[in-house]
Amino acid sequence: MSTNTECMYCAKDQRLSDLMIEVAELDASILYLFKEQTYKGRCVVAYKKEHKNEIFELSEEEMILFTKDVARVAKAVKTAFSPGKINYGAYGDKMPHIHFHIVPKYENAPKWGSTFDMQPDEKVYLSESEYTEVINKIKENL
Repeated sequence: MSTNTECMYCAKDQRLSDLMIEVAELDASILYLFKEQTYKGRCVVAYKKEHKNEIFELSEEEMILFTKDVARVAKAVKTAFSPGKINYGAYGDKMPHIHFHIVPKYENAPKWGSTFDMQPDEKVYLSESEYTEVINKIKENL
């Protein structure tokens, strides 16, 4: 298993825990809830087996399992929170590790009809009990 200590997904250090809460381990990935919740239910699905920068670096089997995890999480978020649309983001310019942002978008809410903000101007953070409630709703639908 190849890891990259400069990568927060591999190191699982404070950089990661400052931004996200681990929700569940899936077949090919780990599901995290973004602490910033402008888009209620926003998650990240990060490849877990080893450090890979690009999706094409995965074997066909790994790619299928990872893609199934992304779809499974998106469906769970859609079922749990009934957004109008799920947006998907796969960037990695500053954090090169295969991961997808699962971003529920709601009509009459921030950035409906546009690209979601990675770092919104007005950030929404929840209480511990609210994070637990969101996490439990997602887990119930996985």
